[in-house]
Amino acid sequence: MKNQPSWQLPRGVSSGTWDYAETTHIATSYDSYFRQHGMFRLDESVVARFTQAGDSVIDLGCGTGRAIEPLLERGIDCVACDLSQPMLQEVQKKATRLGESTLRVRANLVELDCFADRAFDCALCLFSTLGMIRGDGARADVVQHVARMLKPGGLFVLQVHNYWVHLFDPEGPWWMVRNAARTWLQKDVQLGDRFYLYRGIPDMYLHSFSWRSLQSLLRQSGFEIIESTPLNARQDARLRLPSFVPRLRASGWIVVARNTASKT
Repeated sequence: MKNQPSWQLPRGVSSGTWDYAETTHIATSYDSYFRQHGMFRLDESVVARFTQAGDSVIDLGCGTGRAIEPLLERGIDCVACDLSQPMLQEVQKKATRLGESTLRVRANLVELDCFADRAFDCALCLFSTLGMIRGDGARADVVQHVARMLKPGGLFVLQVHNYWVHLFDPEGPWWMVRNAARTWLQKDVQLGDRFYLYRGIPDMYLHSFSWRSLQSLLRQSGFEIIESTPLNARQDARLRLPSFVPRLRASGWIVVARNTASKT
């Protein structure tokens, strides 16, 4: 697979992520590939508790619409937004089967000016989608767009990976050392950046957050965290003994944050 030249890539998108978005078989096999992943049931239960009929929801990095499908069944208006046209085509198939309609928008999550201010009650960014955005500045722009797009008091539901959990992996500490060294040698690499081979696609990118960096990112755009679910190693259930150093032990978090920036 030939990577897109870096100068042609959209802001915040790595070459591996671009190839991922453009590869049709990734989209058509997505649901079967992740059929047994327990996180989907877990984050669906979180979303269900914080949404209700009549809400307007946007799913940023919606993939094949697996989070949108149960919302449509409950009569909730949804907008599907993704960089991948093949993924959005899968969303349309699901909506058609349900006899529902949903607006599908192909967009880079760093550049969401196509959406109006205060348009949504809730925004989703699940399954580490925010971590697939490369660069602190680009991730901050995504969160700022979400704050702008949400109504006063609107909710942002997201999931991220924890940087410090790598301490407990056999190869994790060495990866952390190499990652730290790369941040000194390469200006475009940041602490928590990981590049890896994924389903035949080289140079896939994923950023892991510390709890402090996640809090800071959300607060800068006027969000207050109202609920967090620390995840176990399999990411299919809440971490056991969650009060015992969760900022190190959690593999990641599902977070619900309220938008306070637009209350005035």
